[in-house]
Amino acid sequence: MGTVIHRRRLLAVAIAAVLAPRAAPAQPARRVARIGIIATSAAVNPGRGATPADRTPPAALLRGLSDLGYVHGRDFVTEARSSEGVVARIPAIVAELVGLKVDVIVAPGPALPALRDARTTIPIVMAGSGADPVKAGFVASLARPGGAFTGMSLLSSELYKKRLELLIEIVPRVSRIAVLRGPGSESDWQETEAAAPLLQKKFLSLEVKSANDIERAFQTAREWHADALLVMAGALLDREARQVVARAAAQRLPAVYSFRNFYMDEGGLLSYGVDLADVWRRAAAYVDKILKGARPADLPVEQPTKFDMVINLKTARALGLTIPPSVLLRADHVIE
Repeated sequence: MGTVIHRRRLLAVAIAAVLAPRAAPAQPARRVARIGIIATSAAVNPGRGATPADRTPPAALLRGLSDLGYVHGRDFVTEARSSEGVVARIPAIVAELVGLKVDVIVAPGPALPALRDARTTIPIVMAGSGADPVKAGFVASLARPGGAFTGMSLLSSELYKKRLELLIEIVPRVSRIAVLRGPGSESDWQETEAAAPLLQKKFLSLEVKSANDIERAFQTAREWHADALLVMAGALLDREARQVVARAAAQRLPAVYSFRNFYMDEGGLLSYGVDLADVWRRAAAYVDKILKGARPADLPVEQPTKFDMVINLKTARALGLTIPPSVLLRADHVIE
């Protein structure tokens, strides 16, 4: 009898073992992506890049990733570096990120030539290429990039004529326009210079290579009797936006800028162009696709479809200007 009971107990234990839920096999650890970020004007934290609350363009990338469900530290980490307006630092930053073997690099226009010259196979997301991406050799075509580059193009050269037209509409009396530009702006200057006969204005190129050159450039503009100013986009000048806006105000020069970012918060008169924060936010979608296996060669380059015009009425009043109603009606943002 005892033997029968013992056998029954063994059988019950065996059945229970078969029917018991089996432990799930160990899941592989989640792979954390490494995203390289190059900033050329804004300061960044090397370990994080920026916090979502920051107003810098790289912070907009983090917000874009967050909107797509990514969590910093769980899904990705950043390797962020800034040249802080010094273009000569960019090649070393590129070499460092390539050496770190990050999964993808997000970079603005001034950093793209160095990335092209590095001939890396790491996917590159352009957070706004000011130069024509095809002519610059970043991509084979906008529809089929064909290499390591994809992302956003800014069409900046085509916009300078529009900026000048707006400036002239606000200040019809201008005849001598100084053009403040930094390193890497040769193609933009050539496009602008070509518009001089059409606009029937005289232009003077003021190229600066460092922050120390800006005071001298404004002195040259004064000696030339410039009566308006066009400030071209670029890492150096964007970084020195506060100084540029202050000097323009001191010389009572009506000025037009490429971006709302950097300049308008410092009291700039007029800006016309894309919202850089929006460009970086949209770059997150490219990063998402690449991390999920898409090849940059197959991701079409996008071009901006919306351009913002921002006018600062306080600055206009300080310069003794009355903004025409026709311009105010077209403005996307008016700063009182």
